Amino acid sequence: MNGFSRRGLLKVTAAAGAGAVVVPGIAAVEAPGAMAASAGPEHGNCPPARLTGRIVRPEDSGYTDARLGWDQLFSHYPLVIVFAQNTQDVVNALTWARQNDVAVRVRSGRHALEGWSNVDNGLVIDISELKSVHIDARSRIATVGAGLNQEEAVTTLAKQNFAVTTGTEGSVGLSGATLGGGFGFLTRWLGMACDSLVGAEIVVPSGTECAKAIKVDEHTNSDLLWALRGAGNGNYGIVTSLTYKVAPLKSVTYLQATWPDISRLREIFEAYQRTAPTTDARLGTQLEIHRNQIFLFGVLPEGTPEETKRLLAPILSIDSPDVTTQVGNWGDVYAGFQIPVEQEPANWKFHSQFTRKPFPGDAIDIVDSFIRTAPTDDSNFFVQAFGGNVRKSSPRGGTAFPHRDALFYSEPGVGWGKRSDQPGVCDPLTSQCQAWIAEFSQALRTYVDGAYVNVPNIAQQDWETAYWRDNVDRLRKIKAKYDPDNVFQYEQSVQPAVC
Repeated sequence: MNGFSRRGLLKVTAAAGAGAVVVPGIAAVEAPGAMAASAGPEHGNCPPARLTGRIVRPEDSGYTDARLGWDQLFSHYPLVIVFAQNTQDVVNALTWARQNDVAVRVRSGRHALEGWSNVDNGLVIDISELKSVHIDARSRIATVGAGLNQEEAVTTLAKQNFAVTTGTEGSVGLSGATLGGGFGFLTRWLGMACDSLVGAEIVVPSGTECAKAIKVDEHTNSDLLWALRGAGNGNYGIVTSLTYKVAPLKSVTYLQATWPDISRLREIFEAYQRTAPTTDARLGTQLEIHRNQIFLFGVLPEGTPEETKRLLAPILSIDSPDVTTQVGNWGDVYAGFQIPVEQEPANWKFHSQFTRKPFPGDAIDIVDSFIRTAPTDDSNFFVQAFGGNVRKSSPRGGTAFPHRDALFYSEPGVGWGKRSDQPGVCDPLTSQCQAWIAEFSQALRTYVDGAYVNVPNIAQQDWETAYWRDNVDRLRKIKAKYDPDNVFQYEQSVQPAVC
């Protein structure tokens, strides 16, 4: 640590002022008294940095809550966690980490599915409290703090009858979802979440030991904007704000169909893959298969229940599912189907897959077989239809997200255990659940192609190509330009090109 004691960091603190963080459209959050930790000796490249913001250390009473992520299968013990209150806090934290040779990880929604947004004995820069929102209704441009989660973003935009693509899980960070691509119920209508991203503010390394905030848009650092659209998660810097082109949206029809068992799984799946990726581009759908029931969800922007049922008739005509519909503001509908985090299992494992050709009967039978032997009720096989405007449109300058030709995305998933402060590896179900999903994913390997960087897998073979296909070399060159010293690195991060 260049002569700076980690133990000293935990003891030597001084007050650093922090003001109110104004959150137009959501709430005003008063920042608690921030603490600053002084750096060590003088540094030639830039002045010695001090940690500012809301700082949490191992001896603090809130440390356990501050360090735990959504997926409690992984448990890390960082040296210090900085909850940034503004961009300068992020600049200070990154500079301090570089000057003191401390590993850095970045997080917002805490949904990193392999635990890579946390680190033992390092610095976690948490941007979840950067929640500003500014909407220019005339130009249809929204600039938001990178700390918003998806539910906050959806509901805030919806109050002014606007929308962008997000995923379906409200507690997931908007920033993380967008920077990996981002898809959900509005994908076939609006494209990927990253397609609406037109600008960002990002803190990047500067010189040998400093940091700076830079603007990114179609005219400034446009190569980095391209990389952020699909490969931006913790690879190039710390995004502190995002600017989106938003779409007008006054109301949606939300449909849910439930089959009480899986006896007609093959027919339902075949009908889904024939219908959902090719129907009206406004209609977004998801099929979720559990060991004791099947769910179909659909969202039709500016549509009616009758129209939604008609578009999904080939699927809904199978057996007699229980069908409900709701018409309303997208923010209200979205908030209504969220499940509180405290009611969810503590531990999760997912494998991501893209499919470019319909599943043959043999593949559907594999799904049927594994779902019937699922270790928990929360285990499932989830399918998201692509097609529509994902295929047809890409923003000016393009994106690093490469899977636009997919017919659908699918994901075996398993959840287990009760939330606590104990590592999920200690749960007696862990080995069974991990074996089940690994075998399930392997059995489908012949029928799928590629993987989704937002749902990573530490065991993924050829992971760079799986996530980014032919874009890997370009991503590495951009990495070498903006982060040549590879400050932002983790188990599956983009590596800088070697000149």
